Amino acid sequence: MNSQVELDTEKAAPVEAQADAAVLACRGLRKSYHQGSNELRVLRDVELLVQRGEKLAIVGASGSGKSTLLNLLGGLDTPTAGEVWVAGRNLASLNANERGWLRNSELGFVYQFHHLLGEFTALENVAMPLLIGKASVARARREAAEMLRSVGLGERLEHKPAQLSGGERQRVAIARALVTRPACVLMDEPTGNLDRATGREIHSLMEELNRELSISFVIVTHDPELAASLDRCLHLVDGRLESSWHEGDRV
Repeated sequence: MNSQVELDTEKAAPVEAQADAAVLACRGLRKSYHQGSNELRVLRDVELLVQRGEKLAIVGASGSGKSTLLNLLGGLDTPTAGEVWVAGRNLASLNANERGWLRNSELGFVYQFHHLLGEFTALENVAMPLLIGKASVARARREAAEMLRSVGLGERLEHKPAQLSGGERQRVAIARALVTRPACVLMDEPTGNLDRATGREIHSLMEELNRELSISFVIVTHDPELAASLDRCLHLVDGRLESSWHEGDRV
């Protein structure tokens, strides 16, 4: 099996057609930083297609560029070269406002640190993406409450982050990422700051929400148990993605 993750342009459909069918895609993605006269190449011609409902792990050594890749895929950073498609739309063809709207409607983000706003309740934190998307206050509160109940926090709607445990705060962050029913959720070490038991609860929650909502997950992780539970695992090595295994390869 070819370990290099790439699109075979001779046998496959044109990349635009592939990207249009995928929830998330990139081709020829590069990212470099300049330090004086030196160029630091973090990502080199990264190729990726994520299908609807797919659960994908990205693993690699610390400093290998995993978080950089996630930021590029989410439109939070600009590549040095290459293109990213989200829900069939090329990010390079959009202006800043259009990229913001696309991120809000089609992507969710979960980080190792929950980044909740401490002055707001769990309900208010989860409702924010809907309010940004111009939903009415009544609808935003209703759907936020439903999503919090789906992650097991129906009794914590009016609690502020300081009143919640670490696992509960991460559940709120996941609810916030999912409340817009995005095509794909990008997660950067979502269990890295949790104890093992709470991490397993979060794993189970993600599996359940994936089955119920057919949302794709792209998860950067150092957790081998989490990586092994997903459909596909890619290893970022020397700025390139290599396939570790696929669902069909596992016993």
